[in-house]
Amino acid sequence: MNNKWWQKEVVYQIYPKSFYDSNNDGIGDIKGITSKLDYLKNLGITMIWICPIFKSPMDDNGYDISDYFDISEEFGTMYDLRELIDKAKEKNIKIILDLVINHTSDEHPWFKEALKNPESKYHDYYIFKNGKSVPNNWRSVFGTSVWEKVEDRDEYYFHAFGKKQPDLNWENPELRNELYKVVNKWLDFGIAGFRIDAITFIKKDLTFKSIEADGVDGMAKCTKVSRNQKGIDVFLKELRANTFSKYNCVTVAEAPGVEYDELSNFIGEDGYFSMIFDFKYADLDVKSGSEWFKRVNWTVKELNEKIMKSQISIQKTGWAANFIENHDQPRATTKYLIENERNNDAVKMLGAMYFFLRGTPFIYQGQEIGMINFERKSIGDFNDISSIDQYKRSIKEGFDEKDALHFINLRSRDNARTPFQWNNKKYAGFSTKKPWLKMNDSYININAESQIGKKDSIFEFYKSIINIRQNSKYSECLIYGKIEPIQTSDKTIGYIRHYNNIKIYCFFNFDNNETEEYFEGKYNETVLNNLDCEFIENGKLRLMPFQALMFTTI
Repeated sequence: MNNKWWQKEVVYQIYPKSFYDSNNDGIGDIKGITSKLDYLKNLGITMIWICPIFKSPMDDNGYDISDYFDISEEFGTMYDLRELIDKAKEKNIKIILDLVINHTSDEHPWFKEALKNPESKYHDYYIFKNGKSVPNNWRSVFGTSVWEKVEDRDEYYFHAFGKKQPDLNWENPELRNELYKVVNKWLDFGIAGFRIDAITFIKKDLTFKSIEADGVDGMAKCTKVSRNQKGIDVFLKELRANTFSKYNCVTVAEAPGVEYDELSNFIGEDGYFSMIFDFKYADLDVKSGSEWFKRVNWTVKELNEKIMKSQISIQKTGWAANFIENHDQPRATTKYLIENERNNDAVKMLGAMYFFLRGTPFIYQGQEIGMINFERKSIGDFNDISSIDQYKRSIKEGFDEKDALHFINLRSRDNARTPFQWNNKKYAGFSTKKPWLKMNDSYININAESQIGKKDSIFEFYKSIINIRQNSKYSECLIYGKIEPIQTSDKTIGYIRHYNNIKIYCFFNFDNNETEEYFEGKYNETVLNNLDCEFIENGKLRLMPFQALMFTTI
């Protein structure tokens, strides 16, 4: 594919509610983001993705939108957003927003009118079924039935996620046109593009028949019948033609359920989107991303295989959006490094491993300082509706409360949503008021203030790898170069990036023991080394525990 402007970006994801509180009400806001632009510029990122800031009752922390054209009061105003975009532009930082068009809030005027008047056009903007009993046995992503009864009527509405998030009826062309207006208005406003939420859910199996149960509740995951269904291509082509293709924008799709042989349709030269997130390696610790109690023991070798399969498959047709953390995932430090979550060498190694994969790297807030998971002592400490539902499902499936709480602590979306740790003062410098979500006590030792300007800190390491990718003599190779897996020992992930006559060997040791690896050619120059030690001979190298080593050959 031809080189695109967005391939060179380094994206920083912000969960606005937890980034920085500028008005000391315990909730992060837009002005808080603006006030930290210098921090982000210092880090070296070039683009910010902001999770939903639109008007919302916040049942799912903004992913339940009640007005696409207004800003939630707790985050600020349209003027604040305009100021953020303009000031970010002065620092050569672009802004993309979260686009949520699979569903709305049940407090959106469209849905209110649909409930009020079943004869109105808005009733067909959503999915309703008549009947005195639940239409089928489909289970929502958040654990309950996808159907919610309409009060005082023999009617149910469909929601793939929470019951306050009714799905939009994409079969209705008038509804689709309304959504295209939303997209175009925001692109005209001056944003650089969108991360597109749950977009593979917009097409359903229109038979709405019950399917074989997969749980003791007698229900079955709705992803089998309401995600990436046959015919979705019609909607996605039309969406692109009426919106994205008219602008020089970037689109990053949350597209679970897309198989590798379908990638050309999604991210090929004429694909629906610029790039997609691939969750196949992100969910290697559970059998299903939506069933946390089905734990899987994994190995570094399996992680390596999943990452490389993803990279090679995407390379054939398009571009990857590479990540190890986001607002829906636990902290990568805890998830992938486990008991070594506080080992700075290990955290740096992990960061470098994914950062130099082929694609655009995404950094989630707090990742650059090594934030870790928390451990909450009771289900009452959780805010995330998905975590609460998974706790209840775990118990229904036969686990006791202790086990259920353990599963939730490992995978809860609240892990990544705790307030950003700016310093070691009260409330971690996030606010002077008690934050909306309980803090992680790790802020005493893990915080930005203690790392900025400190030579061996995780923050400065992230700053250095961004600089290597963006501004070094190897930038073209590390951005546009192809990727090729290397045969390594079981605890090492290795790959080659090559472009024109440059070949960079990349090795990442996940073990707390030394390991020996082999390479072709003759060592030339070190590109990256997170440790002082280095032992390289022709065709052979010794990696220290948690060493990340990248070098060129001749």
